[in-house]
Amino acid sequence: MRIELEKRPDVSKLFGFLSPLLALVLTLTFGAIMFAMLGKDRAAALSAFFVEPLLEVWSLHELAIKAAPLILIAVGLAICYRSNNWNIGAEGQFTIGAITGSYLPIVFYEWHSPLVLPLMLVLGALGGALFAAVPALLKAHFNTNEILTSLMLVYIAQLFLDWLVRGAWRDPKGFNFPVSRDFAPEAVLPAIWEESGRAHWAFVFAIIAAIGVWFMLRYTLKGFEIVVLGQSERAGRFAGFSAKKMIWFSFLFSGALAGLAGISEVSGSIGHLQPAISPGYGFTAIIVAFLGRLNPLGIIASGLVLALTYLGGEAAQLSIGISDKVTRVFQGLLLFFVLSCDMLIYYKIRIVWSRARGGAV
Repeated sequence: MRIELEKRPDVSKLFGFLSPLLALVLTLTFGAIMFAMLGKDRAAALSAFFVEPLLEVWSLHELAIKAAPLILIAVGLAICYRSNNWNIGAEGQFTIGAITGSYLPIVFYEWHSPLVLPLMLVLGALGGALFAAVPALLKAHFNTNEILTSLMLVYIAQLFLDWLVRGAWRDPKGFNFPVSRDFAPEAVLPAIWEESGRAHWAFVFAIIAAIGVWFMLRYTLKGFEIVVLGQSERAGRFAGFSAKKMIWFSFLFSGALAGLAGISEVSGSIGHLQPAISPGYGFTAIIVAFLGRLNPLGIIASGLVLALTYLGGEAAQLSIGISDKVTRVFQGLLLFFVLSCDMLIYYKIRIVWSRARGGAV
């Protein structure tokens, strides 16, 4: 006996639309089972995780803060994945963007000008794009697996950040703690509605990026090129499109958005560099991209859902006393069920029975 996957001749559009919703329902169901095994009241635990963070205005601001980097990074990753380029290193590009964008307020801390913040954002996006250029170069010219190279570069970026804040960029007045100088007011990303909460303009950047990329994919030649090369490189060559140029475009674009997310997070939420600036936004954004069906508008909704898991996880630690690892479990379950549902939409499972006859199988 063996199990085979047979591609379905026709894919149901209805089930394709309902697949993320089904994945969410399955995640909540298995999450309830997990809470029961932990000895927690299932209804109270799910309420603390997914409902209570939505009841206060200030927590909605926190939701926007956590959703902004997820949406920005996932929109860039959607371009990569649609073009069949597998950038797994957005976490490293996020980190490098935070570092390069922080160069001005840390090294030239005495420079006070309205130009500081715009230049920081540009440097952050440029740093993320240049860091993403490394796996792009290796794939385009040496046929290196971009999954491995982009992933390994994450650790280089994180260790480089740790070295900086413990060495050259450590605050001389910081009592030997591994943090940089606090950013000057000119280098801080302002809040959108300061009277009601601290959500900053990174969320606006994320929404603009999602709408802009949706428009590009739907109405421009570049969007058509992305789709064609992603589905068939051979067909793309017949249409006159270059697979190598698409490798460069998709990696640089996604790296720039990840870098912009990095400097926006540091400037808007933290206010200085420190060894840990991300709870794993670059990896969680992969789930966001696939839960949103690689559609930029769907990514806005899925980014808010995944941001809720971060916010709910923090709230549930205090209210019901669970570990912060439960957040990662929920995110892992969600990715598992999204991919599982997608597999069953595009393939059907077939069991093949074999019998030996006359010594032959």
